[in-house]
Amino acid sequence: MKAAYELLHEDEELIIVNKTSGLLSIPDRFDATRPNLLAQLKERFGEVYVVHRLDRETSGVLCFAKNEAAHKHLSQQFEERSVEKIYYALVEGRLSEEGEINKAIAPHPYIKGKMITQKRGKASLTLYKSLEYFRNHTLAEANIKTGRMHQIRVHFADINHPLAIDSVYGRKSAFLLSEIKRKRYKLGREQEERPLMSRTSLHAHRLQLTHPSTGERLQFEASLHKDFNAVLKQLRKWASLT
Repeated sequence: MKAAYELLHEDEELIIVNKTSGLLSIPDRFDATRPNLLAQLKERFGEVYVVHRLDRETSGVLCFAKNEAAHKHLSQQFEERSVEKIYYALVEGRLSEEGEINKAIAPHPYIKGKMITQKRGKASLTLYKSLEYFRNHTLAEANIKTGRMHQIRVHFADINHPLAIDSVYGRKSAFLLSEIKRKRYKLGREQEERPLMSRTSLHAHRLQLTHPSTGERLQFEASLHKDFNAVLKQLRKWASLT
């Protein structure tokens, strides 16, 4: 099976990869046979330890440890919030130039696997700044200071700027070219439009951490994947504000 990741860095302590969307970070708790990144890495590198994870549909940079000592050191960095995690998020509407979303997050009381903002939840902080504006969308950079489940998706939805594609917290499960070309979009008879992108419009772009052995501050960046780039290319062509 072809590896569903790009190897960005590997040494005696670390493995840094750019994960593709649609791939689980770790084994599914109910079906261990489903493809997952951890299994692919173990097959290639031997023992591998999970440091953090990304949602199945989210692409981007992920860190794994190669031994227990490195795992302990890296996990502590995440717990102490000394790791910087920067995401690219394509959201609906015109987001303010920059801001913060400081709202606690908790599990939804009735829907399993879904999260909500709630005063009694765990403290959650997302800093953001807008990078590029389109007619009905904004490409933003999100810096999460806490690592709650679905944090970025929940926070942007809470301020009425959900991800452009998010079947759980947003309004759409796919991005169609016809939505931005409007009357200029032509489809042949008996042809069915295929989405440009049909997964959450979220990408883990940059990860900054301290090497567990050398103490050196390292930064890794994961390039956007083909589907995300395709959406941005069409937005720049048909929905640009400049």
